[in-house]
Amino acid sequence: MKRLNFLRLPMFGAMACLAAVAAAAPATASGEAPAAARISKISAPAADTRLSLLLGQQRDDVEIVPAVATTEVEPLPAAAERGLSIASGSSQDYDVLLASLPQAKGDAQWECLTEALYFEARGESVKGQFAVAEVILNRVDSPDYPDDICGVVNQGTGRKYACQFSYTCDGIPDTVNDRRSWTKLGRIAAIMMDDGPRELTAGATHYHTTAVNPSWSKRIPRTAAIGAHLFYREATRTASN
Repeated sequence: MKRLNFLRLPMFGAMACLAAVAAAAPATASGEAPAAARISKISAPAADTRLSLLLGQQRDDVEIVPAVATTEVEPLPAAAERGLSIASGSSQDYDVLLASLPQAKGDAQWECLTEALYFEARGESVKGQFAVAEVILNRVDSPDYPDDICGVVNQGTGRKYACQFSYTCDGIPDTVNDRRSWTKLGRIAAIMMDDGPRELTAGATHYHTTAVNPSWSKRIPRTAAIGAHLFYREATRTASN
């Protein structure tokens, strides 16, 4: 007896296959064809017709599915038209800006800013150093902090857990050993004190390194990530809050 391998056809398709095989089967001893062969004489033509009709219908169904023309797809409106604000990258070339001031010196406020940049950010990129300077000057401009650079940098110094810049109360002598870095950071301090650009941190008033996770970072919105520092902007306090 032949072994049949059936495909997954509709029932009338399977009957057509069965009819084709049964037609080749030998007659029985009584001379009558097997029952399947007799059935095939009636079912096979009808099954073939139904199968052809079905396939034709399926093709017709596929053809009537409308194609999506590229001209019918409308582009999304610009972000500004949809009320979205997309942060843009800095347009300032900070290396060029730094090169524009070959030397710098200044008063006590300049020295305080240079010192803070040296101990807080001398290992950062030029852009990261400008970003830290932004934070210090943003605090100077905020009514919530002292109104001069030295006051901001030294705020809380000498009180436990109160210093705002860790190098002022870490117990390590503030000794400048890298004069080349000091000279470069002094130029950055002079540029920023002379109305340098503040476009890197979106008005940040706080920052910390990625090595720590202070509790206040969960309460203040983050505005930027530059190098090893994350920047945050605190809302200005008012009498009501």
